[in-house]
Amino acid sequence: MANPSCSLWIFVARPDTSFLLQTIPHLVKVHNFPFEEKVLAVDTAPLMGDKVTRPHIGTMEELRECTEKLLQAGVVDRVVDINYDANYHNEVYRKHFGTPIRFTHNYKGYPILGSIFSIEECKSEYMLHFDSDMLMFQQPNHNWIEEAVKLMEENPKMMFVRPLAGPPTNQPKSEPFDTFKTFGSRVYLIDCKRFDKFLPVPVLWRSYNTKWMNDLPTSLKTILSNFTGKGKLDSWEIMVTQKLEQTDYFRANLTNPAAWTLHPKDRSQAFLQALPNMIARIEAGDFPQQQAREYDLIPQAWY
Repeated sequence: MANPSCSLWIFVARPDTSFLLQTIPHLVKVHNFPFEEKVLAVDTAPLMGDKVTRPHIGTMEELRECTEKLLQAGVVDRVVDINYDANYHNEVYRKHFGTPIRFTHNYKGYPILGSIFSIEECKSEYMLHFDSDMLMFQQPNHNWIEEAVKLMEENPKMMFVRPLAGPPTNQPKSEPFDTFKTFGSRVYLIDCKRFDKFLPVPVLWRSYNTKWMNDLPTSLKTILSNFTGKGKLDSWEIMVTQKLEQTDYFRANLTNPAAWTLHPKDRSQAFLQALPNMIARIEAGDFPQQQAREYDLIPQAWY
C-alpha cells in the first residue's frame, strides 16, 4: 500500500518553550513517515485562562528562536502563525459552527480558531495533529498511520483515529480498534474531506452565573456574547463530542501495541530534567509497569 498523502500539524505556544526542542524532534523521529508537510502552527495570541499560570512561560522571541531552530534543522518544513484576521476568523467559524463567534479561544485559553486553522490550511488528504507536549513510541518498521488510513477506508463512519493511549498491558485485544463517542484534541488523524461532511459542530457555552441566561437558546447566547464580549466558550473537544453523539460517526483508538502515546501533565523542573532520559526510554519501548494503559504520565514511576 502506498503511503497516504498526510501532513503533520503541531501547535506551539509560549508555555511550550521549555520542552518543544526535545518533544517535536522526538515525535517526527518516531513516526518515520513521509509526511507531505510537517508544520508548526504558532499561537501568537496573548495567553489567557489557565495558560497564564503555567510554569516556564517563554517570551515570543524565545518561541520564535525555538521554531527557527527546528526549521533550520529540517525537523519541520514550515512554521506558520495562526491566522487571527477578523475576516478569516468569521469565515471559518461560519463553516465550522454555522455562525460567527467573537472568541478565538475557549474559556481555558485553548486555541479553537487554531484547531480549525490547522484543518483548513492542511494541503493533504489526511491531517495528523499532535499537541507539542506529547510523547510516543512506535516500533521500527511499524506504520500506525497506514494502519489507521486502511481502517478509515473500511469504516466510513470513523471520523478520528489515534494510536493506543498509554503503553500496552500483557492482555492483547482481538479487535483492531476501540470505538468512542468522545473526542480528544491532543492527538488525532482525520480525513479532511470526511471532516467537512461532519460540519457544522454545535456551539456550547459554559453555565452563566445569572441563572435565567442559562435557559436562553444557544443562538441568542452567541449573539449576546458577540455583542458584549462576555460569556465563556466551552471546549472544542466537548463541542465535537456532542456532534459525535448526535451522529453515527465515532472516534477510534487503535489497539495495536506497536504504537502508543503518553501525555505528560507535569511541567516541573524535575520533569524537564527527566525528559531526555524518558524520551530515550520511550523510543526504546521501555516503560515502568505502573504506566501500562495509563495515558497520563505518572511522574513518580519515571523520576
